[in-house]
Amino acid sequence: MSGEAISKIAGTAVYVPGNDIDTDRIIPARFLKCVTFDELGPALFYDVRFDAEGKSKHHVLDKTEHKGASILISDNNFGCGSSREHAPQALQKFGFNAVIAESFAEIFHGNCATLGIPCVVMEDAARKELIALMASDPAAEIIIDVEGLQVICANNVFKVSMKESVRQAFLSASFDPLDILLKAKSAIGDTAARLGYA
Repeated sequence: MSGEAISKIAGTAVYVPGNDIDTDRIIPARFLKCVTFDELGPALFYDVRFDAEGKSKHHVLDKTEHKGASILISDNNFGCGSSREHAPQALQKFGFNAVIAESFAEIFHGNCATLGIPCVVMEDAARKELIALMASDPAAEIIIDVEGLQVICANNVFKVSMKESVRQAFLSASFDPLDILLKAKSAIGDTAARLGYA
């Protein structure tokens, strides 16, 4: 999504329950040796999805009814622990475009923002209602309205919140610092020439 404004995200969702789900659970440390981030998708939540022999533990992410889900819902303090940027990369490479939770760890939240993954805060009671709607119909589409700060599902509207600076960055397509640098390549070159760098 680099270079594009993000005002709405739509898709089906899956609920991964638990408070304080840390980055080591999201992507275990042994997978950080990958050559490219693309290799991280299959390893998402590996140790809770598979046993020591690589056999499925029938985790919710692997259930047929949640195949192709692009919105992850969880609970309090999601993404805590170490600051590894591999965690949001693994989520994105698995296919998630947004995360809804009661709260997020600060560094994880920032790493998600630069990838164009909105971290949307929804209070507990509303989130439980949304989860119940999903349980009754896993194919129900969820719309995250970044501009209007609301989540819509099955004609139900839930209020959400997010950091205003990040929200504005999504709406103005200025969330990716690398993309901003590349767009300014000509100006950077002019400045370097003026300063006499070879």
